[in-house]
Amino acid sequence: MARLMFMLMAVLPLTAMAAGDPEAGQAKSAVCAACHGADGNSAVSVWPKIAGQHAEYIARQTRMVRDQQRNVAQMYPMVMNLSDQDIDDLAAYYASQTIQPGVADEALVELGRKVYEAGNKDSGVPACAACHGPAGSGLLGAQYPMLRAQHADYTADRLNRYRNGEANGDDDPYSRIMVGVATNLTDEEITAVSSYIEGLHRADN
Repeated sequence: MARLMFMLMAVLPLTAMAAGDPEAGQAKSAVCAACHGADGNSAVSVWPKIAGQHAEYIARQTRMVRDQQRNVAQMYPMVMNLSDQDIDDLAAYYASQTIQPGVADEALVELGRKVYEAGNKDSGVPACAACHGPAGSGLLGAQYPMLRAQHADYTADRLNRYRNGEANGDDDPYSRIMVGVATNLTDEEITAVSSYIEGLHRADN
């Protein structure tokens, strides 16, 4: 647990702010809209909302998919021919949009809040809030993404993948950190914290 928390604190930003043009990004966004929605609020819960996400995070993740460092089979054909400028423009556009709030399952809130705010000391799971903030806004410039209002189905899928050891190679320390974070999560904890995150809003904190 202590070693993992040290890793969480030690990782520094790997990229600079994306120097994108939101207006240019909007003009290029048709390639993304089918899955993520015209304004970044996806209508299908297995595809993530990217509205309001940090531009540098969107840009870096998209480059990793384009460069086949991160395996997202459905997304690769859409981004394989994008230039760095295209990606920065798209990231700037979606970062400028407003994420639509979600709703948590009330039956899961108590456990979900506990995992999010405090983790599980007995099993060595750190608190999500340690990196993603009490309101789920992430940490600008440090590749810790905004989580609040994200679809529970998407979050649960990502946590399950991390728990199963899926990372994005040695050049992506953040995904390797998440593998360590998720290793000891139970199915029940993943379901609860994913639901809690979907209902998490800035105004709540």
